[in-house]
Amino acid sequence: MLLILAHWLAEDVGAFRVFSYLTLRAVLACMTALMICFWAGPAVIRKLTAMKFGQAVRDDGPQTHLVKQGTPTMGGALILIAIAGATLLWGDLSNRFVWIVLLVTLGFGVVGWVDDYRKVVRRDPKGLASRWKYFWQSVIGLAAAAFLAFSTTLPAQTEFIVPFFKTVAFPLGSIGFLILTYFVIVGTSNAVNLTDGLDGLAIMPTVMVGSALGVFAYVVGNAVFSKYLGFPYIPGAGELLVLCAAMAGAGLGFLWFNAYPAEVFMGDVGALALGAMLGTIAVIVRQEIVLFIMGGVFVVETLSVIVQVASFKLTGKRVFRMAPLHHHFELKGWKETQVVVRFWIITMMLVLVGLSTLKLR
Repeated sequence: MLLILAHWLAEDVGAFRVFSYLTLRAVLACMTALMICFWAGPAVIRKLTAMKFGQAVRDDGPQTHLVKQGTPTMGGALILIAIAGATLLWGDLSNRFVWIVLLVTLGFGVVGWVDDYRKVVRRDPKGLASRWKYFWQSVIGLAAAAFLAFSTTLPAQTEFIVPFFKTVAFPLGSIGFLILTYFVIVGTSNAVNLTDGLDGLAIMPTVMVGSALGVFAYVVGNAVFSKYLGFPYIPGAGELLVLCAAMAGAGLGFLWFNAYPAEVFMGDVGALALGAMLGTIAVIVRQEIVLFIMGGVFVVETLSVIVQVASFKLTGKRVFRMAPLHHHFELKGWKETQVVVRFWIITMMLVLVGLSTLKLR
């Protein structure tokens, strides 16, 4: 929106051409999203508290979590407002990638909102039935996958790239790309949601992984950098840097209120949406494996749930004291803040490994 205004003003005042620079708009998007969270956060928390949108705590979980009972949830709506607002202000609204990522993010946010609403307002512990949650996630994921698969203009946009190898890439074709995209979007969405169980645990890894994906978006969207580093050039993908920067700003702003002891939780409305956003961006910039590496905490948390459920159904025994994995460590005696910070450190290391694939090819 402001980019259009800047282009119009630049016809008479050359100084406004500076706003055409992608890196500057990314910085401004990050700052805008951060300020939106700082400005609107207290009001949103008061509103959620007044509406009694309080978090329900499991009785079979760590006893230290009982004090969280009633803490406002659904605060992820604040993150989505900040991301959407900053992107609409500083993003190139003629870019199809911007719109597909925004629509997927908001679509998954709506699914999460319905789930949260049923849990906290209707007092239904199951929320939105799993089959319906998965159904609507699948509808949105498949719609996005189909759009990306059948709107590609270059073969490289549907190749499966293997990191650390400059020339190893497998052509997927439209159908293969559609299937992969669907699983990445829906899988990442649910993985982030499973990780969101402690104060600040999910949001900081999301910020770090999203910021790293912004670097990849900038590289593959630049003809010179992509050629030099051996990545396929994807016209328009660079604009996703603005979205990634907005995600980082909104995430850090939300962390201000979500840090231990949390004043608000993001709920499914935030976790499902942010996970879907990460997955969609990773698919567009052709870095699915890198997302798997950098989001290792999300992956392990998801695998712990799968292993726990499978083991209990097959043998009647549990592998972990409690799943997802972060609760296992809590029950082993780790303090909540120790689990959170250690998982942050692990994510930081994995993100650096992911970023190293930019050059180690």
